[in-house]
Amino acid sequence: MYARNTFILFISCLLFACQSTDKQTTSNSPTLLNDALFPTYQLFAVETPEEIFFLDDDAKAFAERAVYEISISEKNPKRFAKSLFEHSDQNDGAVVYRNNANTVANSTFNNRSANCLSLSIMAYALAEHAGLDAEFYEIDIPEYWTRRDGYSLLNGHINLQVSVPDNPLLVSVGASAVTIDFDPQMLRSPFPRKLISKQKVLSMFYNNKGADALVANRYTRAYGYFRAAALMSPQLQQSWVNLGVLYRKIGALDQAELTYKHALSLNEDNLTAWENLSILYVHQGRNDEAMAITEMVKTKRRTNPFYHFILGEQAFDEGALAQALSHYQRALRLDDGHHEILFGMAKVLHELGDIHQSQRYLQQALKHADNDQDKERYMSKLASIASS
Repeated sequence: MYARNTFILFISCLLFACQSTDKQTTSNSPTLLNDALFPTYQLFAVETPEEIFFLDDDAKAFAERAVYEISISEKNPKRFAKSLFEHSDQNDGAVVYRNNANTVANSTFNNRSANCLSLSIMAYALAEHAGLDAEFYEIDIPEYWTRRDGYSLLNGHINLQVSVPDNPLLVSVGASAVTIDFDPQMLRSPFPRKLISKQKVLSMFYNNKGADALVANRYTRAYGYFRAAALMSPQLQQSWVNLGVLYRKIGALDQAELTYKHALSLNEDNLTAWENLSILYVHQGRNDEAMAITEMVKTKRRTNPFYHFILGEQAFDEGALAQALSHYQRALRLDDGHHEILFGMAKVLHELGDIHQSQRYLQQALKHADNDQDKERYMSKLASIASS
């Protein structure tokens, strides 16, 4: 049970940013970052902050049209926010959510699709160019996982507030401040949020890029990004946890343990760090210590629907369909309105041969899906069932 090839990574579906400055020193950093294990990491370029927030002339022109009312001194934050979500005949405005697309601001603008982190970076850059103040906020959401290529990815979330600067020469048209969130469901959810820095957002971007590289088995590239994330914002637990996963993947188990424990020194309630430490202990033959950690984590997660959901996903991947169904059912009892849980029920029932019930859950998943990508996926599955 313990020895399955499981990895839990931190990714940021959105961003974090704050006006406060993160502490830039950590006593253990030199030993935590082991360049000798990846001697060619510098061959892989890591985007600079300037490259991440750069906008071309077309993007800048869009920002100006979206914000300026009549003159450069009259600014409309609400219209700016609306413009980000709207399609236009010139294809210069709409944005589409793509969970695994980590791109710099200009690429996000031109592609009009990315994950929440990259979309928020784009919105920040556009707002700043048009003379609006922009601030990143981290949303304190419950633990929420997605699965990709055998990895469990723990998602974070941020949103952005844009406002007219406090300047007597500027006129605010309509609301003076607007919150921009690329997950509409989050705007309806009363989760607390805190202001975070642009520096931390950059660290989250590097962390996401590192996670992408790790999932793709590009370990040296992954190290370069995790290293950049850790140096940019040493207090960011996520990058240390993911770096520990990378060390474990290449067999540097002592280095992985040191890194996980450092993440826990930053936040002793980081359950993902604890879980990865437990998995590491199994690989080291320390089963009693692993079991104690696992039981502690289970106790704390028992009421979280996404904990049961991700267990269902793992069981489904392993072909343990009855076990997967049991986990999905527990998740559904705790949250019957989340499309991914409903889709989990649909796919396991389909594999078990209950096509009618599978179709019913697919319809429910479609009803609750909150972005076009997922809606298209569920409609395609329904069409496939109908034609078979």
